[in-house]
Amino acid sequence: MASQLRYPIGKFELPIVITTALLNDWIKIITDFPALLKQETDNLSEEDLSKTYRLDGWNIRQLVHHCADSHMNSFIWFKLTLTEEVPTIKPYTENLWAELPDSAAYPIDSSLQILEGLHKRWGKLLASLSNEDLEKQFHHPESNEYISLKTNIGIYAWHCQHHLAHIRLAKNN
Repeated sequence: MASQLRYPIGKFELPIVITTALLNDWIKIITDFPALLKQETDNLSEEDLSKTYRLDGWNIRQLVHHCADSHMNSFIWFKLTLTEEVPTIKPYTENLWAELPDSAAYPIDSSLQILEGLHKRWGKLLASLSNEDLEKQFHHPESNEYISLKTNIGIYAWHCQHHLAHIRLAKNN
């Protein structure tokens, strides 16, 4: 049950083959995310924003701010990968970021605005990638993995859906 709450849509599973159709679906998920997030969080009270999806889980407010933080980082990782030779990305401690004053107790409007603008640019960038670009990789020092941009598109499409599911669970708590 705890795993179901932590991963309500399951963990990301990399398909054996990433087709153009699948990539386009993932890009659409990323592009549409801000509108879906806004729809899920519209008219929530301060009490609602403080609801969590599981014991010791982030509240809705923290989830929204986390998405802005995470997606800004990923967008930068894409740009680094497109402009450098296999860059080593800079990871961040997301749990500590979620406790900072701009996440733990700050209104979500600014993060919704960040996500709206960021995802417009990100969607434009993703739609412009060539097959060669999609194969470019970055190095993630925590996992010591080399991750292709096409894989990272899938990871972040999953990430969008993962946190929307968390918010939906929290709203029902």
